[in-house]
Amino acid sequence: MGESDAGEAFARIEENIGELIEGWIAEADESLPIILTAHASIEGAKFGGERLVMLGNDLVLSGSLVKNKKFSYVAMGHIHKPQDVNEGQQPPVIYPGSIERVDFGEAKEDRFFVTVHIEKGQDTPVEWRKLTGVRPFIERRTALQSSENVTDFLKSALPKSKEMDGAVVKLVVEYPRELDTLIDEPALRKYAEKAFEFHLVKRPQTEARIRLPNDQAVSSLSPLDLLDIYWRASKIENADALQSLAREILANEEGASHLT
Repeated sequence: MGESDAGEAFARIEENIGELIEGWIAEADESLPIILTAHASIEGAKFGGERLVMLGNDLVLSGSLVKNKKFSYVAMGHIHKPQDVNEGQQPPVIYPGSIERVDFGEAKEDRFFVTVHIEKGQDTPVEWRKLTGVRPFIERRTALQSSENVTDFLKSALPKSKEMDGAVVKLVVEYPRELDTLIDEPALRKYAEKAFEFHLVKRPQTEARIRLPNDQAVSSLSPLDLLDIYWRASKIENADALQSLAREILANEEGASHLT
């Protein structure tokens, strides 16, 4: 399904939802307040860090659909960022947000729940209550440049053991590829054992500039020679197999050029 087809499908779904809701409103007991609950995105709502994990197209309900003044209150789910999409107006259109953080995009966001008092024909007051004791997400980044005391250096980049207690912790390490074997992941996991979860993100760096021996120049080397130097300098696995494949490709190209 193309993007335009998906857009048309969502527009039709929204139209059907609108007709369904209008039917429910018409059938509702006029002596009782009407509450709409939905798990969906609303036009104009602000996304939090969870936007990073939403893939593909998303059904978006129009603001006019959920801000219908026949509603006394609209309780929404799906978007994790706490907000009133109809702030200062009635009815309140509330995303209370998730009660726990779900990824590092929400690491600095506070968590809430709401209490409301609903009466027919009256404005609905909303009280936001901030949650305490929410599981922290802690991210640390460091660059490893020396082969000396690697484990101690990486431990020093992490929070103290007490700070990690019950937290979700991520350590991102950039380092020269040749130091990869010096990173003792079991030792780091042991150090972070009080964390609820520990993520070690290893980002080996390859030297951007490859140095040739002093007695050689690029112009004196064949493409295969240059490739072989690149494979070795980058410490790429299966370098011999890649070099063999490159040799076959170049041989085929040379054969084709002779034919033409």
